[in-house]
Parts: sequence; structure tokens; C-alpha cells
Amino acid sequence: MNTVKKTTDFIFYLSNKSLLWGILSLTIGCLTGSASALFLFVLEKVSYLRLTHPMLLLGLPIGGFLIGFLYHYYGGRANNGNNLLIQEYHHPVAKVPFKMAPLVLVGTWVTHLFGGSAGREGTAVQMGGAIADQLTPLFKLNTTDRQAILLMGIGGGFASVFGTPLAGALFALELMVVGRNKYTYILPVLLTTIISHYVCLLWGITHTVYVVDFVPPLEALTLLKVGIAGILFGLTAILFVKSTDTITHFASTSISYPPLRPFFGGLLFLLLFYLIRDSRFLGLGVETIVDSFTTAQDSSVFLLKILFTAITLGAGFKGGEVTPLFFIGATLGSFLAIYLQLPIGFVASLGFVAVFAGATKTPLACVFMSTELFGSETLMYAALCCLIAYFISGKHGIYKFQLYL
Repeated sequence: MNTVKKTTDFIFYLSNKSLLWGILSLTIGCLTGSASALFLFVLEKVSYLRLTHPMLLLGLPIGGFLIGFLYHYYGGRANNGNNLLIQEYHHPVAKVPFKMAPLVLVGTWVTHLFGGSAGREGTAVQMGGAIADQLTPLFKLNTTDRQAILLMGIGGGFASVFGTPLAGALFALELMVVGRNKYTYILPVLLTTIISHYVCLLWGITHTVYVVDFVPPLEALTLLKVGIAGILFGLTAILFVKSTDTITHFASTSISYPPLRPFFGGLLFLLLFYLIRDSRFLGLGVETIVDSFTTAQDSSVFLLKILFTAITLGAGFKGGEVTPLFFIGATLGSFLAIYLQLPIGFVASLGFVAVFAGATKTPLACVFMSTELFGSETLMYAALCCLIAYFISGKHGIYKFQLYL
């Protein structure tokens, strides 16, 4: 009788636990997918507004001061951004403040309204993590289960903003510990990313389609060329990280009043823009990324994008690093393709994910992202390129609180 009772109790426990995670996955997936849909909808509107009113660019310093003011006086712990989520995962102190979501949302809209060179991933990940963690006290979750909640929110935000549910799940897992993944909660995390992705689509959001016209057959010479490209992509990831870190350090040590850091950063950005007068480096730059798959880019394009993005994010504007990393990688790949004598779109697709892998330390997520965005034909080449870029970049990463094993 005792054995039967223990078995029954265990089955009942598993049933309740599965039901709980199903409810949490559905809830977080719907919330993060809807939040990303709102974010992307308004982001498209403010980007269009900037394109149709070029003089808005002159407001970048004022927009920067507004962002700096909000975060300095009202941000609190939210100032740590993605790193707060990583800290709370490893060393829980308190619930992630919900204000992180609206602050980063407004901050990113303002950045893009005035032409700052930033991305979307940071916003989606912070919104997802902040929203998900509000459920921790509601469901009375323990520390281990709370870690899963954070992963679900992060993965849901990433998946819905890029349209890549598999990459979103793996990104959340790889983000926390470099070199080791904890797959205990992979099912609820993956379920959340799938739900979040489709909820975002149900709101009418569409994602950019990238076309790789031709993938070379698997040959030793092509693998060698891809390996060389992987080394260059890894070195470029280091350059991006060091550039951003340098400007962040300079701004924080030279300007004591935090709201003035993005203000002066905005002035420097304007000076650089009016020196070269090239609008490709404003905002997300998706049009240039798409163009890189068909047209070889000049070597200066990826270097200037690094500089514009480093100024934007290093000075304190909000958004994310990932879309700029896509831009940098795709344009560099497009440039290298001519010298490697490989199809332009093929090498651009490798750079798209490999520079990202090197800078974020999430190579598996990037391999799956390549498959989701460009097709399974790129899998072997993307895996080689991303892993090489990941190893070459070493411990240089954009997330400073990642643990290395």
C-alpha cells in the first residue's frame, strides 16, 4: 500500500508540476510576444518618422539627455540592463523591477527616433526577463524555478523580436554560463519561445526575410576559406567589444553627471555623421544588411558601423548590440566574399551569425539562428564559422556578468 501511495503521489506531483510549467509557458509566451509586438510596431513607426523627417537627427543629444535623466533618477537597478538578469540568475537578491520594461522600451524608441545606431535584442530580453519575474511571487516559486522563469522570459523576448524560437531558447541557456548549458528546463523554455514567436506574429508583426541564393557544396577548400572568415569574424567581435568598452569607460570617467554622457555622445555622433553624411549607419540599418546579401560592401562600412554603435551604446543610449552585430558581420562577410571567391550572400550569412557568436558567447544559438533564417544548407558552415569566432574572441564579450567555465 505504501508503494502504491508513493507512486500515486509522485505521479500527482509530476502532473501538477507539468501543469504549472504549461501555464507559465503560455502566460510568459503571450506576455513577451505581445510586448515584442508593441515594441516592434512602434519602432517601425518612429524609424519611418525619422526617415521622413531627417532633421530629427539633430535632436539626438536632447534625446540622449532624456534617456540619461530617466535612468539616473528613476532607473535604480534597471541601469544594469541585461547584466542584472544574469546577476539575478546566479545570485538572487530581489525581484527584477518591472520598471525595467517600460524604461528600456521608451529609451529604445527615443534612441531610434533620433537616429542612434542601436538594435532591438537588449530591449526584448530586458522586457521579457522583467515581465517573467513578476510571476515569481505570484506562483511562490523557489530559487531554482525562478531561474527557469528568467530563462523563459529572456528566450521569449529574443525569439519574438527576431522570429527565431529555437535560437531564442538556446540564447537564454547560453547567456548565463559560457561553456556549459543547463538543460533541466529546456522544454518550458522552448515552449515559451515558440508561443512568444507565434503570438508576436498573430499581432501582425513580420520579420525581415534574408535570401542566400547559393550555398557551395561541402569541400575541403571551402571549409578552409570559411575557417579563415571565422577567424576574421572573431577578431571583429573583439574590436566591437573593445570599442564599446573604451567609450563607456571614457564617458563614465570623464563626465561625472550621468545624463550628460548620452548628451555629449549624441553630439559626437552628429559630428561623425556630418563628416561622412551616410545615413546607412543610422538606426537599425536593416536595409544595408539585406543589401549585403547581394552587393559587395566596402571595407569601411563594417568599421564605421562599429564606431557609430560604440558611440551610441557606450554613451548610454538604449537598444541592443545584436542587430548592429548582424550589420557588422553581414557587411564584413559581403566584403570578404570577393577575396575568398565565395558567393556574397553565403559569406554575408556566415558573418551575420559568427560576429554575433563571438561577441555574445552563444555559438549554439547562432548556429540554429542560421538554420532558421537562412536554411539548413548553411548548418555545417555556420557551425564551423561560429565556433571558430567564439574561440578566437576568447573572453571578450558584451555581457560582463557571464560566468566562464
